[in-house]
Amino acid sequence: EMHMWSLGQSLMELGHKVIVVTHSYGDRKGVRYMTNGLKVYYAPQLDIFDRATPPLLFTFFPLFRDVVIRERINLVAGHQANSMLMAEALLHAHTMGLKTCFTDHSLCGFSDVPSIGINKILKFTLSGVDHAIAVSHTCRENLVLRAALDPRAVSVIPNAIDPMQFTPDPGWPSPQPGERIFVVVMSRLVYRKGIDLLVDVIPAVCARYPNVHFIIGGDGPKRLPLEEMCERHQLQDRIEMLGAVPHSNV
Repeated sequence: EMHMWSLGQSLMELGHKVIVVTHSYGDRKGVRYMTNGLKVYYAPQLDIFDRATPPLLFTFFPLFRDVVIRERINLVAGHQANSMLMAEALLHAHTMGLKTCFTDHSLCGFSDVPSIGINKILKFTLSGVDHAIAVSHTCRENLVLRAALDPRAVSVIPNAIDPMQFTPDPGWPSPQPGERIFVVVMSRLVYRKGIDLLVDVIPAVCARYPNVHFIIGGDGPKRLPLEEMCERHQLQDRIEMLGAVPHSNV
């Protein structure tokens, strides 16, 4: 959501008109306006679990067509492979002769049942997409294989941090030789976030730099491999696992 909001704000600064279409959340339905007049349509789609909607290919089309014609849309950009609303929007946009673009933010496997299902849907959905964007070169390779896309039609725009939003304190002293250096990781502990890579990297970093310590916040199925890695390499005093942050404290 923050990616789409930030992208919308940047595009509007360049003079483009941006409309966001998503499904309803509780009593949040209809049209809302966000920062700088970013217009958001909360479609009254059925929310079945974990803020996900079931495939409603034909029932969503009249509403989508009405929004596209009313707002005079000429480019439809979809985000995230496991969004059924995105898949339907790209299919309908292609049918209506509109240009389409897809952005993928995560990695998916090829062997487990959920990934196989998502990959089949993605291959069908992106069969007519004009261009695709991946947030890393690894993500690009993953997307090309999963969706059987032409590599020339997939670009890489890496995730980035706006340095204007994160200004370091110039008075903070630089680490002295032997002083502890903390590496903070905040993420869902799942395969798609590269936690398996973290399991391999942490022991190597700790062995090379004895003053480096890790603080890991988040929870998920990949927490167990992290804990096993800590015990196997005896790094309990170098790695602090904070677990999930309660929503009430966010």
